Amino acid sequence: MVETQNSQPQDQNPSDDQPKRKRMHWCRDMRFPGDIISLPAQVRRSLRRGHYEHGEAEAALKLIRKGDVVLELGAGIGFMSTLISTQTRAQAVHSFEANPGLIDYIREVHRLNRAKKAHLHHAVLGDRDGMATFYCREDILSSSLDPTDGGADTTPAQVPMRDANAVFAEIKPTVLVCDIEGAEVDLLPKLNLSGLRALLIELHPQWIGSKGIKDIFQLLHEQGLVFFPKFSSGKVAVFRSNW
Repeated sequence: MVETQNSQPQDQNPSDDQPKRKRMHWCRDMRFPGDIISLPAQVRRSLRRGHYEHGEAEAALKLIRKGDVVLELGAGIGFMSTLISTQTRAQAVHSFEANPGLIDYIREVHRLNRAKKAHLHHAVLGDRDGMATFYCREDILSSSLDPTDGGADTTPAQVPMRDANAVFAEIKPTVLVCDIEGAEVDLLPKLNLSGLRALLIELHPQWIGSKGIKDIFQLLHEQGLVFFPKFSSGKVAVFRSNW
């Protein structure tokens, strides 16, 4: 669906100095601008059809309860943080996104949708405070911390890194939402997840392999988070501590 802003009555012609009309992609009653960054065609199509991040969205709507504090790793285009802020009873959602090319877009998505409970942090989480190298790609949503997953279009950028456990101690999340393009296999072992009620993660077997999947399941089980198949689907896995 396309929303047109600054439109003129049919019997008038817009003057040259008036703002251009903006394309808006709608999904689950949320608006996503089409004129700030170049969204991949697959993303635009998925938004229009209402299928974008379907598994994660359905799981979040079922999983998140009144008063939950959600920490999101990998904000993408701001879809999940906006959904959680506007369509669940979460107290707050703190989203961490490393990609410098997405920060202004996410802020605009939050503003357009009045996602007042969403808090955006431009940083990657790691084992200390400092800086990290992030690899930006032509397909903006394929950018990652992995220098090998790309090609000639890969451009490195230095981005802020926050001490992950210090962030957890400060925010005190009850739910973790994680979609970080395969980096989950390196980051999760560094985290103290004992305070979580639940974790929602999109796994990336194409990058971490069967061993990576096995290691994540074992790690979460050891930290008291057990796979919850009822809310899981495909590569989207939900883990809970209290069932």
